[in-house]
Amino acid sequence: MKNSLKKIRETKPLVHHITNWVTIYDCANLTRAFGALPVMAHAPEESADMTKISAALVLNIGTLTLDIIESMLLSATAANEKEIPVVLDAVGVGATKFRDEMAAKILESVRIDVIKGNYSEIARLAGENARTKGVEATSIAADPVELAKELAKSKGCTVVMTGKEDIISDGEKTFLVRNGHELMGSIVGTGCMAASIIASFAAVNSDYCEAARDALCCFGIAGELAAETSNGPGSFKVKLYDEVFKLSEETVQARSNFEKV
Repeated sequence: MKNSLKKIRETKPLVHHITNWVTIYDCANLTRAFGALPVMAHAPEESADMTKISAALVLNIGTLTLDIIESMLLSATAANEKEIPVVLDAVGVGATKFRDEMAAKILESVRIDVIKGNYSEIARLAGENARTKGVEATSIAADPVELAKELAKSKGCTVVMTGKEDIISDGEKTFLVRNGHELMGSIVGTGCMAASIIASFAAVNSDYCEAARDALCCFGIAGELAAETSNGPGSFKVKLYDEVFKLSEETVQARSNFEKV
C-alpha cells in the first residue's frame, strides 16, 4: 500500500465517468465518499473537454447507445493524449452481439489502462466462449488467473476480474484479493462502484495493478464492516457509504487480505 487513500483525500482527483444510468448515482456517491470528485459528462459536445480537466476516466458500457460510444471514444482519445488512466468496465459483455462489438471497438480504437469485469465478461474479452446472463457472471471453463494474465499481456494493460475472489493482473504480477462480503452482491451497482474506486486510486498511483488491488481491498473492507451491523440489503447500502467515508489507513493495513501469485 502506498497511502493511496490519504492521497485521494488530500488531492481530490476529478474522475470523469461516462457510465450507465442504472448506477450513476451510486458511482458518484462512492467516489465522493472515498474523497475523489465525480463528474458525469455524457454529451459528445463536451465529454472530451471534461476529460481534459480530469485525473482519470471511467467508461462503463452498462447502458449503451451509439452516442455514448462516440463520447467514450472522444473522451478516451483525450485521456490518452493527457496520459491519464482509462478504466473500461465491460458490463454485460457476452450478453449481446452489439455489446461485444462495441467493447471490441473501444479496445481497438484507444488505449485502455484497466479492463474490469466479472469472470464471464473477462473470459469473453479473452476469446473464450463465455456467456453473460444480463450483467451477471456465469461459470467459465478456463483457469481465470491464466485468462487475466494472458488478456493483460495481449492488451498491454491491467485486467481486473471481480467475484468472490478478485483477480488483478498486469501480465507480470498478479494479485488475489479476498476482502468483501456476500451482501455486496445483494445490491445493484457494486461492480460499477468498483470501477469508480479503481479509477480514483489509479489517479494517484501510476502502478495500475497495485492501484486496483488497493481499491478492491479498501472497498471490500468497507463492505465487511458495513455487513457487521446491517439487517439486509437496504441498511447495508447506507452503511457501506458510511464505512467508506470513515475508512482509515490503519484499518486498511490491518484488514487487507490479498496474495501475490
